[in-house]
Amino acid sequence: MTKAEKEEKARIKLEKERERLFLMGEYERKYADKKYICGVDEVGRGPFAGPVMAGAVILPADCEILYLNDSKKLSPKRREALYDEIVSKALAWSVARVEPDRIDEINILQATFEAMREAVSKLDKRPDIILVDAVHIPELDIPQESIVKGDAKSLSIAAASIVAKVTRDRVMEEYAALYPGYGFERNMGYGTAEHRDALRTRGATPIHRKTFIHDYI
Repeated sequence: MTKAEKEEKARIKLEKERERLFLMGEYERKYADKKYICGVDEVGRGPFAGPVMAGAVILPADCEILYLNDSKKLSPKRREALYDEIVSKALAWSVARVEPDRIDEINILQATFEAMREAVSKLDKRPDIILVDAVHIPELDIPQESIVKGDAKSLSIAAASIVAKVTRDRVMEEYAALYPGYGFERNMGYGTAEHRDALRTRGATPIHRKTFIHDYI
């Protein structure tokens, strides 16, 4: 392939990526009259161990972050790079966590809502509108729109999903050093075969959600 052909291929690839990002900006354009559009998403509802986390991100209008997408569709390396770009470009961002004992106390759905409300409250700018993935956050006095599969349909929600995911993965890697043998650095607390076997042989750690693991201990 010649240099000119490579450059043309790269140009077409960039053009397609910008077209994809334009489609993901549909809801941000819908609320273009709002100054601060905040995306909110959670990570860690399903794991046996570790906190549930929520991210909240306010991006500038017309902010371009190439390859921004649902965190689940990205490689760890890509997520890390996008995390750095998001936090450097965002007008405001935050992450909040709710710990396993609280999850056991109030259930995972209510714990998720609690993390989302805290993430919004920690922002140093008050959102004019909240775009949230799949749910409506109760007890929040800010207008919001729930978007099914929003982390793949909204730039702001995708950004929130990435900051929450990267932050939680880093936490679980730290827990892996504290509680070896469960594979937390690989499974991030999810109930893999390795993790279930470790629960049966080693028992639970302080970061396990007791209401999630009663079948294994």
